[in-house]
Amino acid sequence: MTIGPDLGLTETSGCGCHEADTALPELDARAIPHAIRHATIKGALGSLAPGAGLVLVAPHDPVPLLQQVEAETPGRYAVEYLDRGPEAWRLALVRR
Repeated sequence: MTIGPDLGLTETSGCGCHEADTALPELDARAIPHAIRHATIKGALGSLAPGAGLVLVAPHDPVPLLQQVEAETPGRYAVEYLDRGPEAWRLALVRR
């Protein structure tokens, strides 16, 4: 299928930048305003395909967020703590 025939663009399975994704992308929640932090993180998690993941960097242990995610999507994500503070908590979340 052609997308934007005047530009000669075609549909592909990637973004087209040809950059290899070798590590999990990192989402630094400390840079997200508190009022939209949980919604932003849950939106990022919801966009993951099975087997894909991200590293969440949080300013505190994100237990309340993890409880919300588990309540809304039971068993969907595997969670592994990579660092436990005191400056930042880093967790790998992978969609099952």
